Amino acid sequence: MKHKDKIRIISGVLLLLALLIVPFTPPIQNYFAIPNKIITFQNQFPLEVPSLGKAVQVHASVDDYPEGEAINASTMPFNEPGDSQLFYSVAGLPIKKVDVSVLKDVKVIPGGQSIGVQLQTLGVLVVGHHLVNGDNATKSPGEEAEIKVGDVIMEINGQKIEEMRDVKPLVEESGKKSKPLNVKVKRGKETFTTELTPVLDKKENEYRIGLYIRDSAAGIGTMTFFEPKSKKYGALGHVISDMDTKKPIEIHEGTIVKSTVTSIQKGNNGTPGEKQAKFSIKENKIGTITKNSPFGIFGELDNSISNGKYDKPMPIALSHEVKEGPAKILTVIDGEKVEEFDVEVVSSVPQKSPATKGMVIQITDSKLLEATGGIVQGMSGSPIIQNGKVIGAVTHVFVNDPTSGYGVHIEWMLQDAGVDIYKKEEKKAS
Repeated sequence: MKHKDKIRIISGVLLLLALLIVPFTPPIQNYFAIPNKIITFQNQFPLEVPSLGKAVQVHASVDDYPEGEAINASTMPFNEPGDSQLFYSVAGLPIKKVDVSVLKDVKVIPGGQSIGVQLQTLGVLVVGHHLVNGDNATKSPGEEAEIKVGDVIMEINGQKIEEMRDVKPLVEESGKKSKPLNVKVKRGKETFTTELTPVLDKKENEYRIGLYIRDSAAGIGTMTFFEPKSKKYGALGHVISDMDTKKPIEIHEGTIVKSTVTSIQKGNNGTPGEKQAKFSIKENKIGTITKNSPFGIFGELDNSISNGKYDKPMPIALSHEVKEGPAKILTVIDGEKVEEFDVEVVSSVPQKSPATKGMVIQITDSKLLEATGGIVQGMSGSPIIQNGKVIGAVTHVFVNDPTSGYGVHIEWMLQDAGVDIYKKEEKKAS
C-alpha cells in the first residue's frame, strides 16, 4: 500500500470518528438546543439561554445595550416590553441568532378556594327519551321528531326557551289545539327546525313530548387565579360536561359561590376520590360565569377574594419555562381553609398553541396523601406554583394511580379568561 493511500485512509477514519463524536459533545448538543425564539416577561431574569463555552460570546441588540457589545445573557434584565435579538459569535463571527420577545409583565393572584358552581344552560338540554302512555306508545314523540340526546332546544313556536318551565305551557297549548310544535334545535355547531307533536298521556291526562330535559347544572371545584385589576378569574382547568350526555354545557349564565368542604372520600386504584362540600347559590355569591371552555370556567369576581397564603400578585410562567421538579399546589381539604401541599412536576410539554394536559404532576405531600389518597374530584383548578410563579392548574386524575394526574398551563387559562398576555406595548410617537 502506497504512503499516500495510508494517509488517505487514516484521514478518513479520523474524519468518521469526528463526525460520530462531535454531535455528542456538550457544546454541539447545546447549540442544537438553542431555540430560534425566546419569549419572556419584562423584569424577569436570569434569561435562560444555553451556554456554548467560554470561547463563544453572546451579544445583544437592545436599547439597554449598544449593538455588538458583549453581555452576559444569563443575568441580563429586560426592563421594557418589545423585540430584540441575541447573537452567538466566535472570534467576532456570528454563528447563531435568537429572536427575543419581551412581554409586558403579567401577574395574577392564585386561588385555591373551594367554590360551588351553578350553570344555566343556553336553551334546555335534552338528556333522554321516554315513552308517552298514549294510543300508540311505541316511540317517544321527541324521538319521532328526530331530536337526539345532547341536542339543545333553543325556541318553540318562535319563543325563546331559557328554562324548563317555559316548555310546559307551549306543549299544553299545542296539544289542545292539535297543532305540532315548531322546534328550533341546536346540535353541535348546526341549528335546524323540526315539528314535534305532543301526545296526551292517558294516565296523567297531560300532553307530553317524550323528552327528559335539563336547564342547569351544579358542582364544586377550585379557584385557580384572578387578575387583580380586572377581577377576571379562571377556575377548574377543564370543561364542565353534562353528566348524562357527556357533552360540554353551553351556558346562558352562571354563578360561583363560596363552598365548604365537609368530608373527603379517598381515592384508590380504579376509583377516583371526591370532595364532599356544601354551598348555597342564593348566598355567598362571589362572581359570575361567562365561559365554559376546555380550559375551565371563566368570568368576573364581584370583589377580590383571599386565600390567606398568597394574596399578593405573582408572576406567571409560560409553558416552556415550567421545569420538572418540586412545586406546590393550593387547595382545601377541610372547611374553607386553603393549604399548601408539595407536588412534583413529572413532565411538562412546551406548547406553542392552546392544548390541555400539558403537565403530569404527582402528589408527594404525606398530609394530602393521607387525607385524600391523591388527586380527587373537586380538586380540579387547584393552582400549581413553582419557583415563585403560577404555572398552571390541576385538572384530571389518573384512574389507575390517584397520586398522579394532569395539569394545564396557566397561559391557556389566561387566554380564555380574556387576559391578553401577548399584547405588545404601543410605541409612543416621537
